[in-house]
Amino acid sequence: MEYISFRNSLMLHKLEKISNAESPNIVKKTLLTLVVCISVMQAQFDLYPVEDFFGGGIGYSPMYITMDSIPAKTNLEGLGLDTKGFDNPFVLHGGEGFAHMTGKWRIGGYAGVGSSTISAVPKVFIYDTTSTTDTIALPNPEFGPSIEGKITISMGAATVEHVMPIFQDLEIAAGALLGLGRISVSVDQRIGTAVWDNTFTSAYGAVETVDGELAWLYHVDDVDDDFSQFSVKGIPGVLSDLSGTFFNFQPYIAIKWQLLDRIGLRISVGFNKGTIRQGRWILNGRTQVADSQPYSLQGVSFRTMLYLGL
Repeated sequence: MEYISFRNSLMLHKLEKISNAESPNIVKKTLLTLVVCISVMQAQFDLYPVEDFFGGGIGYSPMYITMDSIPAKTNLEGLGLDTKGFDNPFVLHGGEGFAHMTGKWRIGGYAGVGSSTISAVPKVFIYDTTSTTDTIALPNPEFGPSIEGKITISMGAATVEHVMPIFQDLEIAAGALLGLGRISVSVDQRIGTAVWDNTFTSAYGAVETVDGELAWLYHVDDVDDDFSQFSVKGIPGVLSDLSGTFFNFQPYIAIKWQLLDRIGLRISVGFNKGTIRQGRWILNGRTQVADSQPYSLQGVSFRTMLYLGL
């Protein structure tokens, strides 16, 4: 800044000499205008000062991912669900933070979660094959069945980036987001209206205590006759939840603009990549599905962040 002031003083001194000489007024006005414009531009677009480079920020940061494919798309469509109804780009709502590490290197973190839901209400028909010609009748049920599909994505990761300052309030950074993600695909099939007490009704019989141990009691007319035919059959679940964990990698380029002294805007554009390998899906949080198909969460990603800090 001292060098700039000294240079401006020399230019003003030369202007005084020109003004004392016999020169046209147009020349003096032009030179004065140039000096003022140069001084203003240098004051507005000074290089990024070193003392302002240190610091950090934190704020709300939604992430938008354009998924090139939907997990279990064929299976969901087989249930009558329209997978085009899922949000694309998929939105994760979360928070992001960053802090100076050393030199022009910066570290940070991101955490977010988002979900998208589709549903369908199929009609109930009775298919009659007893006659020579098949007939279909609509019984007009009191409660219609409903099918709901839901995709949930959660992500937590660290960020490492190299900062390239442009002006005092503007900088560009290139970095990568590395961490873990989780995808959950759930299908809920139900009929009628849910009742609180019925939600906790035993599906296997009356719950009692026998010899101090938890047991289910099955009521039969004759133990001798029914015992040979007795078997506990599996009950098909009305809620199925498939989930998988993956390592996520997202290289990106970010632009950071300091709007006010302690408020700024940050925009990041990159490409997201995360893969769940074959047989790594888990059913209802405990049973591994050995023949499950692989899936890759990949596509262009976009993050916007309104932060508090430097």
